[in-house]
Amino acid sequence: MNKVLIDTDVILDFFFDIKPFSESASEILTLCESKEIIGFVTPVIVSNVYYLLRQTAKHEKIIEKLTLLISFLEVLITDKRVIMQALSSQFKDFEDALQNFSAEQSSEIDIIVTRNTKDYINSKLSVMLPDDFIKTMNVSR
Repeated sequence: MNKVLIDTDVILDFFFDIKPFSESASEILTLCESKEIIGFVTPVIVSNVYYLLRQTAKHEKIIEKLTLLISFLEVLITDKRVIMQALSSQFKDFEDALQNFSAEQSSEIDIIVTRNTKDYINSKLSVMLPDDFIKTMNVSR
């Protein structure tokens, strides 16, 4: 079974219904909810999503949405070791470095699903666009 880190952009595509990306984001989250794949996020992703949703919705509504999301996603650990790896890495984006090293440290993640594949060029993990990931899931079903 695929175990995937779902990057912030994919979750935001879903919540903000960003076309044309929201369809793939929805399909990925549906795969997680139905337990066909195991989806992971990091505390940083949850925090960023909260912050960005808060620009357009009330705290209570966002908490409701995030609670539902976390009910079928797992949360990776972002600890001191992860932060130190991110700080000393070649990643240009610190947030992406945190996601990457949280996923690498877990040794459970197979794939990072993101629209920003270029930001993960230094990752040791497979990195896929949401549409490409969906295509591989359709082949393997």
